[in-house]
Parts: sequence; structure tokens; C-alpha cells
Amino acid sequence: MSNDNTDLNLNEYVTAMVGGQLFGLPIRRVQDVFITERLTRVPLAPPEIAGVLNLRGRIVTLIDLGFRLGLDRRDNGGPAMAIGVEFRGESYGLLIDSVGEVLKFEAAALERNPINLDPRLAGVSTGIFRMDGQLMMVVDVDRILDIPTHAAAA
Repeated sequence: MSNDNTDLNLNEYVTAMVGGQLFGLPIRRVQDVFITERLTRVPLAPPEIAGVLNLRGRIVTLIDLGFRLGLDRRDNGGPAMAIGVEFRGESYGLLIDSVGEVLKFEAAALERNPINLDPRLAGVSTGIFRMDGQLMMVVDVDRILDIPTHAAAA
């Protein structure tokens, strides 16, 4: 019985690298992971929006996560990868450098963001987990996708 109770205190995250930083997205928010092909640019869109594509019959807006967070994305020469999520009934793909594995962490191990964390990262992170030699930032998907529309008017 104690095993069931332990599982209730564990949260699962899909891990991804962007600009050399490890991020974790709550697995309950992730719909799929895919390679972006046949990307169509959107005229006058905010710079965070890399474009749109048709993924199995639905239109997916691609968000350049590196640009959104003020990080440099690394071009590895191959097709870009994205993590599919949903926000306000729309499908989005978060462009990443690479996808990792699914990791489980105890809910109590989540720490507050460091006080010296870049404000762009702090604004979209719900906290961090310490791992061997690195930190994993937990991404708040809703905050990542809440892109100000006034940027397009500038």
C-alpha cells in the first residue's frame, strides 16, 4: 500500500534541452513530440511564432521556445523538434533543441526559482529540481504560451 501512496507524491516531466538549459514540462500537458516539417511562416506574427504546420489534420502554431526565453537555440543541422501542447483549445508546438526522457520527481523536492534567475525564465518557471550537476526548470505551459499580442503591432 505504501507504494501507491508514494506514487501520489510523484510528478512526471518530459525533459527538453533549449540553449543548453534543461527544462521539464508536466507530462499531463504534453500531447506529443514531433519533427517539424513543411513549416509555413506567418506574416506580421510576433517573433516568438516560428510559423504553422499541418500535423495529422490539425493546424499547429510553432513557438520558438529559445527566442521566447531569451536563449540561443542550437541548430544541429537536422529538422527541428517540437513538443505538442494545447492552450485555450488551440494546438501549439514548442520548438526545442532536443527531447530527453520522462523523469519522476517527488513533489516536495520542487524548489523555488533562484533569486538571481533571469526574469524571462522566472516568469515562466514554477520552480526547479536539482539533479546531478544541473538544474531542471519546470515550465508553466500556460505562461509560455501567453504571448503579448501588442508585439505584433510594433
